[in-house]
Amino acid sequence: SVPRCYLNKQLATVRVLKGDSAELSCTVSKDNVTGTWFKDGLKLTSMDGVVFEKKGLVHKLIINKAEDIHAGKYRFEGGDVKTEASIFVEDPPQVDKVLLKNLTSVPTVAKAGEGVKLRIPFEGRGPIRAAWLKDRMELGDDTRIRVDKTDTCTTLSISSCHRRDCGDYKIRLKNDSGVLEINLKLVVIDKPQPPAGPIKIVENSANNITIQWKPPKDDGGKPVQRYLVERQQVGKNNWETLGETPRSCTSFTTSNVEEEMSYYFRVRAVNAEGASDALESGEVKAAGKASPGAPDAPEIISASRDSITISWKAPSKTGTSQIMGYIVQKRKKGTVTWLPVTNVPVKDKKLKVPSLKKGVQYEFRVAAVNAAGTGQPSEPSEPTFARDPTKSPGQVQDLKVTSSDSTSVTLTWNKPEVQDGNDVKGYEVEMRPCDSLSWTKCCTLPAESTSCRVQGLQARQKLLLRVRALGDSGPGDASELEACAGAAAPVVSPRLLIDDTVKSFLVIKAGNPIRVKIPFEGSPEPVVTWLKDGLPLPSRAAVSTEDGSTQLLLRAAEFSDSGTYTVELGEGLGKRETFSFQVQITDIPQPPGAIRLEENVPSTVTVAWDPSASEQWDKNLYYTVLKRESQKGLWHVLGDLIYNNKFTFTRVVPGRDYYFRVVAKNDLGASDPSETVQPWRTWKKKVEFRVKAQKYRGVNQNQPPRFLVPLKSHVVVMGSECHMSCAVGGHPAPKITWYKDSRDLSRDPNYFCTNDFGVCSLVVLGVTKQDEGEYMVEASNEVGRAFSKAFLAIRGNS
Repeated sequence: SVPRCYLNKQLATVRVLKGDSAELSCTVSKDNVTGTWFKDGLKLTSMDGVVFEKKGLVHKLIINKAEDIHAGKYRFEGGDVKTEASIFVEDPPQVDKVLLKNLTSVPTVAKAGEGVKLRIPFEGRGPIRAAWLKDRMELGDDTRIRVDKTDTCTTLSISSCHRRDCGDYKIRLKNDSGVLEINLKLVVIDKPQPPAGPIKIVENSANNITIQWKPPKDDGGKPVQRYLVERQQVGKNNWETLGETPRSCTSFTTSNVEEEMSYYFRVRAVNAEGASDALESGEVKAAGKASPGAPDAPEIISASRDSITISWKAPSKTGTSQIMGYIVQKRKKGTVTWLPVTNVPVKDKKLKVPSLKKGVQYEFRVAAVNAAGTGQPSEPSEPTFARDPTKSPGQVQDLKVTSSDSTSVTLTWNKPEVQDGNDVKGYEVEMRPCDSLSWTKCCTLPAESTSCRVQGLQARQKLLLRVRALGDSGPGDASELEACAGAAAPVVSPRLLIDDTVKSFLVIKAGNPIRVKIPFEGSPEPVVTWLKDGLPLPSRAAVSTEDGSTQLLLRAAEFSDSGTYTVELGEGLGKRETFSFQVQITDIPQPPGAIRLEENVPSTVTVAWDPSASEQWDKNLYYTVLKRESQKGLWHVLGDLIYNNKFTFTRVVPGRDYYFRVVAKNDLGASDPSETVQPWRTWKKKVEFRVKAQKYRGVNQNQPPRFLVPLKSHVVVMGSECHMSCAVGGHPAPKITWYKDSRDLSRDPNYFCTNDFGVCSLVVLGVTKQDEGEYMVEASNEVGRAFSKAFLAIRGNS
């Protein structure tokens, strides 16, 4: 549609886009009236692109193609009619439609690491401000991104694209006629990120290892096609490729593993641009085929002159497969060689071993067999003679209780009467409470022992005890008696008996033993716990507790043994008593490091040295500094009890040679010295005579800022453009800052600020009601500052 305006006695406004047509019409009262058109006060007779028409009472001014020269104030006079109108030619920013369609319909694609340049040519009335935005933030120049603008185009250049450059971009072109915004999309494609970790071990057996991972968080802009899986054996440098999986599969199983061998795995994601960096696993050790554990020692069932029958139980750990049988071995007592009894594993858990030599003592052992192989052998059986059974030994004599307390009973007896062929090989002691029918073995004793202490009883507990003599043919008849544990001892709260012999602070020389013995009392006997710095003792420490005292022993003290040691007594009721003491491990210090000499002040010398290595463990270490004035003279102490690494000697005689020595000391003695090798001397400096020329002081040309031409107030029509300007002088050249209602306008994109050799301008494009207010320009330099203010008033359209 053609913008039209029917003139009347009020001022009218026509806004037309540049290149479009516009029309002004006026109706008069009489047909014979000849009207006259004026522009900006001048009579129009002819004008490029302007046509005058009269149809009856209507007079028209037609602009076929509006240009900047057509903008202005028009007036029509004819008969009794006199009216005015204004034409504004709008020329907003424009971009070629074909280019605009290509930019907005198809994303711009770039590869990571490559450069990209987006150039947008535009047209429109200047000045045109161009801004590039990403994620609503205006882009500025940095090391990779650059925004350039000329009068006819704007360019965004990215020297090396990253994946983070992907996204939606907006180009905003703005002048006093309007705003044009262009949206475009940039896609940067790259190799994918590594798969998301960590690598999990889903299965680990002697035959297979299965690993699992997660897809990468960023696929690089192109879908992941597959994953590459590699493996490296621990201790080797090369990686071998195991295979690949499709993108839908994030796990991999390898069966090519060796038992108990350790490996590293790594996985890469692959898309059309290439493979990602690798996600690596920690060390993965392949499981071994578990063989059976060791059975208990075989038991002797019977014996004859040429055979012995044994039996055994299955091991508690059977391994990863069922037990297929047992290997049985024998040896003569006193020899080291085990010989197989059978050529194939025995499936039963009992075997009669034949073809033995009469009178020879044999031992036996067994080992379980499964698919993984033969397990560990058992402990040897009791040595047994291959001979016919003999009579069992007789009963022990005079069995009696000789003493008892609240937790134990002591038995004594005499050997059985001697009979032919029934020598006593040992004794077996058993017990059972009076309210129970089952006997429990307490101990087995050698033939020489005729007494036993049965422990672990309760106060006043009644029980039956029996003792049997053991011979080659088995146990003899038992001798029994009834016994009773004594009354419980009186309860005594645990208490540490600390006296003057127990020190609270010990200084021990490195290499010497640490031995601390602390007596205590308590009934029942309390539980003793030792700690170092609140943690369990190191494995080198030995603790022994007996007869009402506990002892800590470290045979060779080390510096790491310094700290706080605590002994704690505890009882079942929860009561605790503790005692702590400090141990400081020390030694004669290591010598100080190299010495450096510095003359920071005339006639003085500062002796500085590297600290002794002993400083890190000895808080009481200090230094002594000595000097001598000839290579063979005596050493004299300059400073003692020095706790830093520097000392200043102030009584230096110019021209004299000095040697210095530093020694580290502590409570145990002094270290070897650290010495200077070359003599040190200082020379008396000659007084220099200098003539100081008087400096010429030039004329100070600095001048504070001043306004040669101040700001002036403006009244403008809403939507039009406003120019404010002033002239500023001063030396150095003042810095110019514009304000509106005390707000800094330096970073506001709606205002253009310029400073051309002191002529300062502020351009407000397309003013709105919000632009009305007080404007101020500040000029400042190192000498002073100056201000100038003006008011901008906005008048509405009519």
